[in-house]
Amino acid sequence: MRALVLFLVATAGFAADKRPIAEADLYAFKWLADPRISPDGSEILYTQVTVAAKHDKYQTAIWMVPTAGGGARQITAGPGDTSPRWSPDGKRIAFLRAGEKDGKPEPAQIYLMETAGGEARPLTDMPKGAGAPVWSPSGKAIAFLSTTEAKDFDKKKPDEEKSDVKVITKAVYRSNGLGYIDTERVGHIWTVEVPTVLAETVKASQLTNDKFEESAPVWSKDEARIYFSSNRVAEPYYDPPASDIYSVEAKGGEMQKILHVDGAAAGLSLSPDGKRMAFVSAAKGKVVRSYDQPDLFVVDLMAGAVPKNLTADYDFDIGGAIGGDQSAPRGGAPSLPYWSKDGKYIYVSAAEKGRSNLKRVDSRLGKPEDVTTGDHDVYAYNATADGAKIALMVADMTHIGNVFLVDRDQAPKQLTKANETLFAQLDLTETEEMNYKSFDGKTIQGFIVKPPHFDATKKYPMILNIHGGPHSAYGYTFFHEMHWMAAKGYVVFYPNPRGSTTFGQEFGNVIQYHYPGDDFKDLMAGVDAVLTKGYVDPEKLGVTGGSGGGLLTNWVITQTNRFKAAVSQRDIADWRDFWYTADFSLFTPTWFKGAPWREEADFKARSPITYIENVQTPLMLVLGEADYRTPPGSGGEQMFRALKYLKKPVVMVRFPGESHELSRSGMPKHRIERLQHIVGWFDKYLQGKALPVYDLSGE
Repeated sequence: MRALVLFLVATAGFAADKRPIAEADLYAFKWLADPRISPDGSEILYTQVTVAAKHDKYQTAIWMVPTAGGGARQITAGPGDTSPRWSPDGKRIAFLRAGEKDGKPEPAQIYLMETAGGEARPLTDMPKGAGAPVWSPSGKAIAFLSTTEAKDFDKKKPDEEKSDVKVITKAVYRSNGLGYIDTERVGHIWTVEVPTVLAETVKASQLTNDKFEESAPVWSKDEARIYFSSNRVAEPYYDPPASDIYSVEAKGGEMQKILHVDGAAAGLSLSPDGKRMAFVSAAKGKVVRSYDQPDLFVVDLMAGAVPKNLTADYDFDIGGAIGGDQSAPRGGAPSLPYWSKDGKYIYVSAAEKGRSNLKRVDSRLGKPEDVTTGDHDVYAYNATADGAKIALMVADMTHIGNVFLVDRDQAPKQLTKANETLFAQLDLTETEEMNYKSFDGKTIQGFIVKPPHFDATKKYPMILNIHGGPHSAYGYTFFHEMHWMAAKGYVVFYPNPRGSTTFGQEFGNVIQYHYPGDDFKDLMAGVDAVLTKGYVDPEKLGVTGGSGGGLLTNWVITQTNRFKAAVSQRDIADWRDFWYTADFSLFTPTWFKGAPWREEADFKARSPITYIENVQTPLMLVLGEADYRTPPGSGGEQMFRALKYLKKPVVMVRFPGESHELSRSGMPKHRIERLQHIVGWFDKYLQGKALPVYDLSGE
């Protein structure tokens, strides 16, 4: 199949008429997510996310764009509409609508609207809401997930006063962004019939009901059964990730286990004849690794069948993502692998060396082939039942994502220009890819973005920006933070050191039991490589990063004093404290070979706080007060208190109510303030600007 090279329409205007990007431009961004092409291929639905007028939250609405060309139009009022799903005949659209009552959020319900026009009407009235709607093949029913229990429907029974005291019995008891986990409520599968004429809400039927959660429901082709994924182990964190695929009769009954998967199965997708299932998972071996590369599997739906890894010889990430700060902060949904009409091929996205594209894989032999190629990020996709027309969402380094159409072997066609008016005003510099050799000969990929009107004869301050994970990757997607820093006069360097994804299993896992370690050397080699270009002032270097990048920022300034300012975000200072307090467990030997009291020397040796007395670099700590992934007490608070004791320049900036996702989906106001503080700290120490807000109170 001929590879299709995607392209994005250049914004209009001349550089002289443009301005540098601003931090507050984020308020005007439009994020597109979850494309859904109609059964006849004539229209594409998607969710559009915008910032509310008060800049304190996000709003979502359903939009539609014709594949033949023409303007996109909003088809639901919002402000909490997501997950559009076409009925099999294309005559109806189901979607989720979440509202407010008395100023408090109401759980989402499934709504229906006719494509011919008319008002959307609620289909469900679930006390705890509905999610993940999936039409049956005939369009007569919808399966969905809900944490609702039978007792919730008893409106006559007075609410019992519930204690706010938490009795915790599991090691994983809270989740970043969600808070404390209610172990009494888990997501179960429900179905609801869809009447020909919807006059009122319809009572739903519960299919599964026990203490374990189900996900990814998929209807069988004859509608007799529903397949789903579940891990039915009370305390799964003692073993590497695993899951099982089950089925249950659509009319109710006992569930049946279909197969066991050594890994977390995602993206369940049935072949056209309903006899095979594709899914994405990491191929787990007997040896536990910190990074397991995701692969595409296929299995015959028969007793005793063993899944086949179709991409075992393809050393890149199936379904992998490119790290950035402009994914839709609300309304996104995972894209499922899909089959060709004849069942010969399975289509799925893959991430290679900082790029993401669509592939097709022979369902019997493997052998991935390019469907799209190019320096960009294909971050969502959906196709018609025959696979002839594909809706894609694509971003690159100077464009937030838009909707594209691939129609058979024709060139991709861009259908939306959601941010064109704004971006036509912006002077965005092209990002340069730079590959360099590290200390041991490994090739490391990095990216450089330069200030507008760059002059190679000048010397610029530079910011090293380190990604988190550590198993993630920078790449060819739009990154507001990098462009904003460049617009403020900085050369920005952001590399993919060893441990990054999209470069193969060995490259990703090589840092196991050595993190931080040689990845630090990769970062320093990259800084040296940029300095040889001659346009960076070696006396004006800054370093920042979040999560794993926050850990590495702390590590950098305890190992070298070459940086004149540092900003560590949602960081780790002491691995021992992190082991005890993070929202997930490290009970399996992924990053450490055992528990802290058994591997005390290793935990201490790899903790930046151990070397705190080496720090000479002025440090800012950026923390979310509701961050359960890297709790402030195991990171920034320790660094701050220790450096205050040592009388070193340090400041802590705390964001109330914000989780680990501050930079990507935090309150818009807080995202802006975060950017201002990061650059403000570098302005003070790299450019000598007076910023009294960071001076000691009382001075």
